[in-house]
Amino acid sequence: MYLSNIKLWNFRKFGSNEIFIDLSQPNLDLNFSKGLNVIVGENDSGKTAIIDAIKLVLRTHSFEYIKVEERDFYQDRKHLRIELLFSDLTPSEAKNFTEWLGWIGNNESAEPYLRLVYEGKMKDQRVLVGDIKAGVDDEGSVLTAEAREYLKTTYLKPLRDAENELIAKKNSRLSQILLGDEAFKGKNKDHELVRIFNDLKIQLEKYFKGEFEITNGDGQVIHCPQEGKDIKQKIDNYIRLFYGSDIYNTLFEATSNDMKSVLEKLTLSLANDSHPGLGTLNRLFMAAELLHLNKAKWTGLRLGLIEELEAHLHPQAQMQVIETLQEEKNIQLILTTHSPNLASKVKLENLIVCDQGQAYPLGADYTKLEKTDYSFLERFLDTTKANLFFAKGIIFVEGWSEEILIPALAKKIGLNLTERKVSVINV
Repeated sequence: MYLSNIKLWNFRKFGSNEIFIDLSQPNLDLNFSKGLNVIVGENDSGKTAIIDAIKLVLRTHSFEYIKVEERDFYQDRKHLRIELLFSDLTPSEAKNFTEWLGWIGNNESAEPYLRLVYEGKMKDQRVLVGDIKAGVDDEGSVLTAEAREYLKTTYLKPLRDAENELIAKKNSRLSQILLGDEAFKGKNKDHELVRIFNDLKIQLEKYFKGEFEITNGDGQVIHCPQEGKDIKQKIDNYIRLFYGSDIYNTLFEATSNDMKSVLEKLTLSLANDSHPGLGTLNRLFMAAELLHLNKAKWTGLRLGLIEELEAHLHPQAQMQVIETLQEEKNIQLILTTHSPNLASKVKLENLIVCDQGQAYPLGADYTKLEKTDYSFLERFLDTTKANLFFAKGIIFVEGWSEEILIPALAKKIGLNLTERKVSVINV
C-alpha cells in the first residue's frame, strides 16, 4: 500500500476566502507516486505543510506528540480538513482495515482503497481536537488505535540530531528501530542478548560486594578486587549516619535486562571512524531508518518522510544518497529539499514543485511533455540548470558570455536578479 493522494482544506498555506469548506473544491489535491517523491520550492511555499499534514493524521514511530494548533488554520478560518488516500493494498494489508475499505471496480477486478479524514475546528479561540476517521463517505467512522498502528510513518526532521538518536539512552530511536525488527520482536526474555546482559549484571553486583573473581586459564582465582566493596562501604557509612541506624545498606545493581532495556544500552557508529562528522552520522541514521522501513513480515504502511535530505551532506554525498533512495522499491518516500544537486539527480516523474499555495507534480500524467522530452531533460538538467525548479523567474541564454553578462547588465539598470530570485540558465 502507498499514500496516493492528499487533499487539504484551510490547512496552513492551502486555503481560500470561502467561509465554509466545499468538499468538491479542495485547496490542495496532490497525487504521489509509489516510490520516491521529492518536493521542491522556495521557503514558505507549502512543502513542510504537506509533510506536517501527513504526520498529523498518521502519527510517527518516534513517540512525537503531534496536535493541531491555531497556526495550522488558514488565515482566520475556523475549520480545516485533511484527507489521505491509500491505494494498492495487498490482502495482508487490507485485512487490517476491513471495515473502512472502499472498492474501485467490480467483481474480481475490484481493488480496495483506504480513505482517512481528519477535521479540526476552532471555537472561542480554542482548538477542538477531532478523531481520525476512515471510510468511503464524507464523515467516515473512527479508526481504532490498533488500525492506526499500521499507518504510522517514519519521520526525519530537518535539523535532526543524528548523534543523539543513535546513542544509548532511554527510548532511543535506535532501540525503537531494533525492537520492531524480527530478530528482537516478541523476544523479551528468551534471547541471547538478554542472557549476555544478565551474566554481566550478576558480575557487576559481585564487584561491588567484593566477590568478583579474576581467574587464569586453568580456572584458578588470581585476584579478587575490593575497590568496588570499598566504595560501597563508604556510601554505607554515610547512609547510616544520615539515618542514625545500622540497618541500612546500599545495593549496586544493573538496570533490568528485558529486551527493551538491553537495546537501549546500544550505540550505533562506524567501525572505522571513531569521531564521525554530522554528514556521516546523518547517513548512518538514514540507514537505520531504512532498516526499519524494510522490516520483514510487516503488513502496515512503509512510508518515510524526510525534510531537507541534504542537511549536513556534501553535494556529492547528496547525489549518492538520492540515487540509493531512488532505487528503493518496497517503500514510499516523500522528501523536501532546497538542493539543486538533489533535483538534478531525481527523475522528473518523482518531482513535485510547490509555489504560492499550489503543488505541481511533474509526472507524465500532469504535463504536456512528450516521452522523449523526459529522457532529454533528465540528461540536460545538471546542478546549475536544476536551479529553474527553485527560481521565481528564468532567463534562458545560449552561451557562457551571456550567462556572465546578463546579471551584470541587469544591475546596471537597477535590477538585481539574485534579489528577484531570477536564475540565468545557459542552454
